[in-house]
Amino acid sequence: MISEEEARKKILETIRPLSSRRWSLSEALGSFAAEDYFAGLPLPAFDNSAMDGYAVVASFCKKGQRLQVTGEQPAGRDKQLRIAPGEAIRIFTGAPIPAGADAIVMQEDVTRDGDAIVINTDVKAGEFIRERGCDLAEGQRILAKGERLRAGTIALLASQGIADVAVGAEVNAAIISTGDELVKPGEKLDQGQIYESNSALLRALLQRCGAAVNLVEHCRDERASLIEGIKRGMRNHVLIISGGVSVGEHDLVKDALRELGVQIDIWRVAIKPGKPFLFGNIGECAVFGLPGNPVSAFVTSLQFVRPAILKMMGATNLDLPQLPAKLAVDLTNEGDRAHYIRGKLEHGKFSPVGRQESHALFGLSQSNALLRLDLGQSLKADQIVDVQIWE
Repeated sequence: MISEEEARKKILETIRPLSSRRWSLSEALGSFAAEDYFAGLPLPAFDNSAMDGYAVVASFCKKGQRLQVTGEQPAGRDKQLRIAPGEAIRIFTGAPIPAGADAIVMQEDVTRDGDAIVINTDVKAGEFIRERGCDLAEGQRILAKGERLRAGTIALLASQGIADVAVGAEVNAAIISTGDELVKPGEKLDQGQIYESNSALLRALLQRCGAAVNLVEHCRDERASLIEGIKRGMRNHVLIISGGVSVGEHDLVKDALRELGVQIDIWRVAIKPGKPFLFGNIGECAVFGLPGNPVSAFVTSLQFVRPAILKMMGATNLDLPQLPAKLAVDLTNEGDRAHYIRGKLEHGKFSPVGRQESHALFGLSQSNALLRLDLGQSLKADQIVDVQIWE
């Protein structure tokens, strides 16, 4: 059994990013940039008005001053207008600033009188003018390699005239659940059976981090069936097998993988919940064996599978987001492994939720954060701690 840190390091040393591809901006949301991008245009590209109003020379605009309106500049093509002291030009939001003007007075702050306006407020130079490059300078980096493309990032790229981007490849994944006691939802349960829920849980986690789930199937605790299922799953970049990786007589996964030539690098990790964890690889496929208990599968998926998939996709930040929180209760880890406490982060306070056993799915469903307790660590109520969030 190895430590959680050793396991994660070994997994990530094995994983390599997949080849990049070019995608249109409309398809690129949620993917990761495969190269750096820099601004070719400043934002704004020219001085423009932040308001509907009048372009003026501020030093000639005392309260009560009357100005002659000599033209109109709408948003769009620059009409190359020029203004002199004592004049004003009608202007609209986003329109280029006429030559000679150094301020905009809002239309609400003037009284229109035919071809003239009367200023009803004092005006300062620079008011309501968006200066060229005030938001983004030419040559400034707008997207770093490995950074996820969000909606705002896509808008920024579009503002530069960029139509497509180089991004990391899509990761294809397969999920195999195991166990004779498991029944597909919608079917009839016999005595001693339970509904299979891990594949639904794992599929949701994979989709949330951007993987494409191409195969989901259930295999009984029967060697030939399991081997055939694993063969199908290994055609993907990632294969996740849920259950069957412990040490019982019906835990067949480890031997089946070895029979198929899978190089097993990790078996059992000092983490709670989630000790019976397996990692190996064959060809281009990374193989993860997760515990059958749902909370164990959840925790090991977040801590080991998620960062591996993100690295395949070209991401540089592989960690779950963390936030500081005030602890609601005293907590102590008296076990022999690091323990991930499931709980709810709400209004800056973290509270453990429900039973903390590896089977306790209801408590997990009410949680949105994890608190890692190191071996022997004790924390007091009201102490500030860092919690990992996944929602």
